[in-house]
Amino acid sequence: MMLYDLFLAPFADYGFMRRALIACVCLGLGSGPIGVFLMLRRMSLVGDAMSHAVLPGAAVGYLIAGSLSLTAMGLGGLVAGLSVALLSGFVSRTTVLQEDASFASFYLTSLALGVLIVSLRGSNIDLLHVLFGTILAIDAPALYQIGAITTVTVLALALIYRPLVMECFDPGFLRAIGGRGPVYHFLFLLLVVLNLVASFQALGTLMAVGLMMLPAAIAQLWSRSLPSMMAIAAATATASGYIGLVASYQFELASGPTIIITASVIYVFSILFAPSGVVRRFVPSPHLKG
Repeated sequence: MMLYDLFLAPFADYGFMRRALIACVCLGLGSGPIGVFLMLRRMSLVGDAMSHAVLPGAAVGYLIAGSLSLTAMGLGGLVAGLSVALLSGFVSRTTVLQEDASFASFYLTSLALGVLIVSLRGSNIDLLHVLFGTILAIDAPALYQIGAITTVTVLALALIYRPLVMECFDPGFLRAIGGRGPVYHFLFLLLVVLNLVASFQALGTLMAVGLMMLPAAIAQLWSRSLPSMMAIAAATATASGYIGLVASYQFELASGPTIIITASVIYVFSILFAPSGVVRRFVPSPHLKG
């Protein structure tokens, strides 16, 4: 088999493969940097909870549209995700519960409610599409929506980069100089929800956070500079999408899980061979001799 047939022919011959690849590139550019900030803020599990929180809104969108309309389900997921984020923040600031505990409570409720709504009016196939995504079924309107979310994410991160970094590493100093930490926190959560909605359309609620956190963890193993970590995370997420799509086409596998498995393989490789990995730790490089 020639290299062209292996790596390029699927995208040259089929429009749905090209749309899926463009969606992966957009998701990588947006979700990768967001995942880095989630990891630095120690909110990795919050991101996973948020990915499940969009499910009831997506289910309501599915019921209203009467079909697997990615636009309707995306809008419903956005409303549900923002509602859970706001409610969790309100509970954590007015009770003794920490934010992660309130997120966990709301996400479990949202996940159960979403599955219940879909199962009442839809089939098992519809439920599988909602939970695991339909990246090969992305149409032009859904692709425009994903691209718009990526554009908003990149521009917003450029605008709030400095205060967001300060809010991550030294929120006390930001408060001392009169910075609006809660505002930047809310804007960041908004970006998280937007990117989870975009990922949900491609990978489903169960794996939407995959292209966010796995590339971020990989980036941390290879770099200690925040800009380079963001670049590595975006590149890793994009590469995982491309390799996963090629592997799923050649071996007739489910595309969404294959993309996440590809990112997981890169993660295991990074654990072993990255500068902060296992091999470097147990097999130190020889010292320079004078």
